[in-house]
This record gives sequence, C-alpha cells and structure tokens, in this order.
Amino acid sequence: MLQALVISNNIFGIEGYYQSNTVIQYHFYKVTKNFQPNLQAYDVLVVPNGCDNVAMLTIKDDVQTFLNSGKALICCDGWFTNWVPGNQWRMDISKKTIDVRYFVKDDPYQLFNDLDVNEFIFSNGMSGYWACGYIDAAAGAHVVLEDTWQRPIIVVDDVTTNGIMFLTASGPLGDINKPYNECNSIDKLYKNFINKLTTIKNLQHA
Repeated sequence: MLQALVISNNIFGIEGYYQSNTVIQYHFYKVTKNFQPNLQAYDVLVVPNGCDNVAMLTIKDDVQTFLNSGKALICCDGWFTNWVPGNQWRMDISKKTIDVRYFVKDDPYQLFNDLDVNEFIFSNGMSGYWACGYIDAAAGAHVVLEDTWQRPIIVVDDVTTNGIMFLTASGPLGDINKPYNECNSIDKLYKNFINKLTTIKNLQHA
C-alpha cells in the first residue's frame, strides 16, 4: 500500500477529499510556523489546491531530495513560488474563458484512456472553470493536456528527477471514496495516476 502525505490547506473537510483505500493511505500535515514534515517516511507527496506555497518554498530542498529518491509528487495547486523542480506555474488572465478548450497531447501513462476531456472543459455549459493559468513545463516532461493556445495544463514529469511529478495548472483533484465507474472523469484521472504509481518499483512500500 502506498503511503501519502497530504499538505493540508487548512480548509475544513480536506480529509474528505483524500480518503484512504486499499491502494493508498493518506496522512495529513498542517502548515504551522514550525513547518518541517518528514517527507522521506512517505511514497507520495500531495499538495492540494489552495496550499501555502510560501511554506512549500521553505522545504524546496527536501522536496528535491524526496523526488531524487524515486518518490512521487502530486501538485494540484497554482504554485507561485519556485519549489517544484524544473516546472513553474504561471498565472495568466489574458485569455477569455469562453475560448478555453483542452486537448490530450502526450499521455504515455494512458491516464486519459477512458476519460471525457469535455468534463475538464465545461461545467453547466460554461468553459474554463477547472484550471487557471498554465505550466512552464520542464524540457522532456510529458504535456498530457494542453489548452487552446498550446499551453501545458497537466504535466507528468519523469525526467527532471529520479521520481515522478503529476502537476496541474491549479486544477483541483482528489481521491473520493466512490466506485470507479461512478466517478466523473476528473475523479477518474486522479485514480488512474495513483493506480499507475503502484506499478512503479521504487514506490512499492513495505
């Protein structure tokens, strides 16, 4: 079973969005003035939407070490500080949300195989609701999903470090306790990535 540390955004009910199951067990760590989580005790580091990116910058070197040991990072936040190795989120409100469309580009882990990309684009007929800005992706990283202007929206980076990073341009994801066939495509995407992690040898937790 994978062991994951979720950096709590201190929003009420966050535990309900990351529910332990037979594949992965979640542990939560709140940001305080003495913020110093022991990352090496876990296989996966999860940074949800709305996290304290100033605090994350203070453990930038720890995140790098964690990933270099072959572990996994899931970041679903708009990280405005430079703590994610090789990749940077960029805020951009210059584009009209009515023009936002997403396209699967490079998906070697087949995360979108059974998903409907329209569920990431539209909510009640309105487009551009899910993500915000874009990712300045590392050279060689997989741009899984791009937008109308060919900007990276979802990136899987398995080249910058010895580990693997799953990054969204502030598009929230979670692990909901619901059967897979009852999930929407956004929830399925997260589950698909977690299931892929179980096949990576370095992440086989004893």
